[in-house]
Amino acid sequence: MTKVKICGLQEQEHVKTAIHAGADAIGFVFAPSKRRVSIEQAQLLAKQVPQGVLKIGVFVNPTPAELQEAVERVPLDYVQYHGEETAAFIKDQGYPAIKALSVRTKEDVQAAANYQVDYYLFDAPGTDFKGGSGQTFDWTLLDEVGIPRERLILAGGLKMDNILGAITNVAPYMVDVSSGVETDGIKDHKKIRTFLQTAKRGHI
Repeated sequence: MTKVKICGLQEQEHVKTAIHAGADAIGFVFAPSKRRVSIEQAQLLAKQVPQGVLKIGVFVNPTPAELQEAVERVPLDYVQYHGEETAAFIKDQGYPAIKALSVRTKEDVQAAANYQVDYYLFDAPGTDFKGGSGQTFDWTLLDEVGIPRERLILAGGLKMDNILGAITNVAPYMVDVSSGVETDGIKDHKKIRTFLQTAKRGHI
């Protein structure tokens, strides 16, 4: 069964909804974004997350000190790198890692081979900020480059009307949703529950 990450959570009530509905991972955004949270906010939200549900921090070009503070204080299970971090930088930090790659061409997908990380997250190119554009990309680009599906996280424009197609056509290890479970830029309890139900059980 495909795992589901609900990303960009800022309110305890939304974390609780995601957990109760079966989320496998919760994403806290520390990078510049309208969904950005502070270390202190993430600490409070993390208290709602039970053991067995991953806490993932999203960063864009962080410093080692920023990473260490977040990983230790929240605490985080994985660091998701969403910027221009080099493979050497990620390796040097030594944290369980997810490398996000914005996909326009096959070459963008092939760039995953440069990174020695636990998972590769493929996303649509961002607009105002890195990631979170709410747009999809051409999923068939993932077919040609041999990325192991057990290490593939799919993001970018996922929502109720395309999540089943995404799971069927891409067969990712995990799907990652943020704007697709929002209404007017705010997380929506009903959309969170329905998205998780659909992704997990294969029906609305």
